[in-house]
Amino acid sequence: MLDFRTSRLSRRLELGASLAERVYAVIAEIDGVRNGWRLAGRLQARTLERLVRSVIVTSTGASNRIEGNKLSDAEVEALYSQLRIKKFRTRDQQEVAGYLEVLESVFQNHREMSVGESLILQLHRDMLRHSEKDERHAGSYKFGPNRVEAKDAKGQVVGIIFDPTPPHLAPKEMQELVEWYGWASEEKFRHPLILAANFLFEYLAIHPFQDGNGRTSRLLANLILLREGYEFTEVVSHEKCIEGRKADYYLALNRTQRSWKTASEDLSEWLVFFLEIVREQARGAIRILADDGSENLLSEKQWELWNWARATGDFSRKTAVEALCMPPRTIESAIKKLLDLKKIERFGEGRATRYRLKAASINDSNLTE
Repeated sequence: MLDFRTSRLSRRLELGASLAERVYAVIAEIDGVRNGWRLAGRLQARTLERLVRSVIVTSTGASNRIEGNKLSDAEVEALYSQLRIKKFRTRDQQEVAGYLEVLESVFQNHREMSVGESLILQLHRDMLRHSEKDERHAGSYKFGPNRVEAKDAKGQVVGIIFDPTPPHLAPKEMQELVEWYGWASEEKFRHPLILAANFLFEYLAIHPFQDGNGRTSRLLANLILLREGYEFTEVVSHEKCIEGRKADYYLALNRTQRSWKTASEDLSEWLVFFLEIVREQARGAIRILADDGSENLLSEKQWELWNWARATGDFSRKTAVEALCMPPRTIESAIKKLLDLKKIERFGEGRATRYRLKAASINDSNLTE
């Protein structure tokens, strides 16, 4: 039987003094937010529902765009409203539809989900359920080599990150990884965030599926964070934070992989990157808690206009009426409210009057992530 305590997965968590100091400082900040979030109690039900829906959309869009998908958040939002159709024309739509459904399930059912091989296979299968090109391998370990490639915004390969575990060894290594993680979690071998980072890197290094590994890893990250009590994961998008640092994401993977399976494995680059992403989420949660509450004062119609404006950019009263199918008076009232709250600003005059998000609102993740 594998000795988990002395396995390479455990040995590479023996952090040097300076790295440990840096890592635990970040963890302390994150855990402070987690505890504060719990003490603050739940957000108003309506506000929480809106934020969670927004995160499901932005997370899905971001996670798929990291892999070369071209759908914008506005297009993902539209697709989310039509999931009942169950028939999607393009590959991008098929991929997004599956991710939307699985992430929603993770958010709703994480307490009943435990990290194991059967669950990982199920997440992968369900994520690709609408994807015609992935029908052959959905929910099954890979059958051929699959390099980890970096792609640009157009989906073009711009570099090779690394060559992962060969197909014939993937099932064995996945079994060992899942067993190690179960043991490490049960024994509280290290802080849960360190265990999560270790697990996710090894998963990505094995790259157990023919395709969809990155997306599945981010679903697993959401699941693990929620199961470990980081409830702010539901209202600040993990995937969006990664998309904002996509180059750093690939760089951390690449540098960490260089020593993978050597006698001196070094997890530091990936560990720090992962913790910084979670800290970014935590800081977004703090901004939600510290906000003056103005977002809670928006009516349903005002909130709908606000969400649409964030996805649209510059707009006029006429375009808002046409896009949202609301009476002009309702749109005028909503615009006035957003102007009063300094969420948008007016420019132009007369019939040329238009509106746009104020700079502070554009950079404010409280309402979007």
